[in-house]
Amino acid sequence: MKRLITAGVDEVGRGCLAGPVVSAAVIFKEGINLKILKDSKKITFKKREEICKHIKKNSYYAIGTASVEEILSLNILQASLLSMKRAIGRLAINPGLTLIDGNFAPKGLKNCKTIINGDEKFKVISAASIVAKVYRDKIMIKLSEKFTKYAWEKNFGYGTKAHLEGLKRFGVTSHHRKGFKPVYKILSL
Repeated sequence: MKRLITAGVDEVGRGCLAGPVVSAAVIFKEGINLKILKDSKKITFKKREEICKHIKKNSYYAIGTASVEEILSLNILQASLLSMKRAIGRLAINPGLTLIDGNFAPKGLKNCKTIINGDEKFKVISAASIVAKVYRDKIMIKLSEKFTKYAWEKNFGYGTKAHLEGLKRFGVTSHHRKGFKPVYKILSL
């Protein structure tokens, strides 16, 4: 019997105040070490980078992003789904089944299943969450070199105390999601 090619998909950055939303789609090859895979939020930064290298070496994977402009024009949910659709569409091989973390899937996707807390239940979704997180973290670290006042190299765009202080003191950048409440509040002062 032929094994069903399964892809795992997850997104990162929905709750951030700055930067794109990023999704990854992953299909395992034979050599993947399943024991090291778990939800990206439960792994340290350094360990995540190591595991990500292993995943990339032993998987077919693809990244999809949705920009700050797309987030603002579509809304965060639709932008997340768009980034997922882009990631799935960029895979080198077509999956027979796509497992998506959460309870929403991109429209028009065939043979997919949404799973709440899927990154904790399915290793292939855990792998996608790690790849997406490492990719997005690198974007925010790079942006933090130019925009030094918001601590993006540590908070990756999430609304931490340091990020909110930076917003209050130095204002909003083009990378901020202007429709998100904390950013919007500062714009309306």
